[in-house]
Amino acid sequence: MLHKLTIQTEQHTQMIDITAHVQDIIRQDKIEEGMVLVYCPHTTAAITINENADPDVVHDILLRLDELYPWTHPGDRHGEGNSAAHLKASTIGASELIPVSTGRLLLGTWQGIYFCEFDGPRPRSFYVKVV
Repeated sequence: MLHKLTIQTEQHTQMIDITAHVQDIIRQDKIEEGMVLVYCPHTTAAITINENADPDVVHDILLRLDELYPWTHPGDRHGEGNSAAHLKASTIGASELIPVSTGRLLLGTWQGIYFCEFDGPRPRSFYVKVV
């Protein structure tokens, strides 16, 4: 089944832990074994898996992405002025595929699934497809 979830981002750049939302869908659909695809349909946002125990990891990821892709660059041509957001989203990626075993996401001890906002705040959506 395909699920569409909507969230409201609160900052220009942020990472929101959506692990519990995805696990709730697995529980709701009564999935014991399979795969879950989490997909972002936006060109200035992304989905990733990373550590969700220490918030400094999220801080450091966002800091380094800002260093790699500063918001303004004299060579940017995109008329909306958000080329950095497009670059960050392309670097992180639009989706993650996660195994499900015994009704649980098969994530490592410190891993969580994140929705990455790079051009907010704004309402956003993502899809969860259970197979």
